[in-house]
Amino acid sequence: MNVLYVCHRFPYPPKRGGKIRPFNMIRHLSRNHRVWVASLVRSAEEAKEGEGLAAHCAGYDMGVVREPVQALRMLTRLPSATPSSMGYFYSPHLARRVRELVAAERFDLIFVHCSSVAQYVEHVQDIPKILDFGDLDSQKWLAYSQYKPFPLSLGFRIEGAKLEREEKRLASRFDMCTATTRAEWETLESYRTGVASDWFPNGVDPEYFAPIDDRYEPDTIVFVGRMDYYPNQECMFEFCEHTFPLLRARRPDLELLIVGADPSLAVRRLARRPGVTVTGSVPDVRPYLRRAALMVAPLNIARGTQNKILEAMAMGVPVVTSRVAAGGVDALDQEHFLVASTPQEYAAAIMRILDAPAERRRLAIAGRERMLSHHAWQSSMHRLDGIIERCLSTRRHPDGARSNQ
Repeated sequence: MNVLYVCHRFPYPPKRGGKIRPFNMIRHLSRNHRVWVASLVRSAEEAKEGEGLAAHCAGYDMGVVREPVQALRMLTRLPSATPSSMGYFYSPHLARRVRELVAAERFDLIFVHCSSVAQYVEHVQDIPKILDFGDLDSQKWLAYSQYKPFPLSLGFRIEGAKLEREEKRLASRFDMCTATTRAEWETLESYRTGVASDWFPNGVDPEYFAPIDDRYEPDTIVFVGRMDYYPNQECMFEFCEHTFPLLRARRPDLELLIVGADPSLAVRRLARRPGVTVTGSVPDVRPYLRRAALMVAPLNIARGTQNKILEAMAMGVPVVTSRVAAGGVDALDQEHFLVASTPQEYAAAIMRILDAPAERRRLAIAGRERMLSHHAWQSSMHRLDGIIERCLSTRRHPDGARSNQ
């Protein structure tokens, strides 16, 4: 089968959430099919790094975009019904190359990851198409509006509403739509587009993210995530202000490591607080996870699956997380990780692990076993294969089933 795969972030190297899911799909599909990738890069460095994708696909095209130009494209869409984010992910070069590829090649399937790049192929009608929303971005923008000050809150609310309308419109231009989690799929179903839909989870590499031994620092906890990403910033501001002082009152030597690339000035200032270290970009997050007694993921804004949680659990590092972030992981509160909502609940859950090595070990073992059984890429890609077959079969037999829970 000849497949055109379009995604919003160039999927190599798979170092961050927006690249991990598409990379694993491309690598899987390329084992039995010819896959051509079309995506965006934002710098010469990213383009150079991305050349490694050649080992995992038949070929690729890059659309180079620059921040000032993309910002202008966003601004020009403000007065229109088109979401500004569609402008941010638009490249005339990539649009032209996709048109040329579709005209020159005999593609059997077009697969799009992320609604912001569905615009490149929405006009194609004679090839089966799948749109993998991953997360419903509109709902993330609407969530932002609850945390941002006015007038930013109004801007996010308007963009979220525009994007939700656009998601519904785009879905109707595809044969099948998918999401990352059951909760995201339920949101997608609530759009009532009449288009078949399904979901398949993110996975984790259990060999790369694996425990080495049982050693850890009993007075060290860690948060991992890109620190130029607002939900990560917001939750660390909140945690350092309200929860960490409760913990330090009980364990004065407790340290919090905030590990992630490109911390803002406000995030770097968190290091002024007693016991807080902000590392900035690191070559490998695994040493920081291995030394920690546990990982906290107290996100207040979260859609889909937080890969950081999967990776920590796969490494045998217990996780204390928010209810909204837990919803994206196929695991059970109290059995595989601990879920909290308030500073007092977070502090109690964290102290439960810090004060009881046996409880830490129980959660470490149970968490990794759950990742092996429920978040393995192999089983996720098997589910994807079934979704693709359903899409192709529905094209051949239009009266096929609408959705598969």
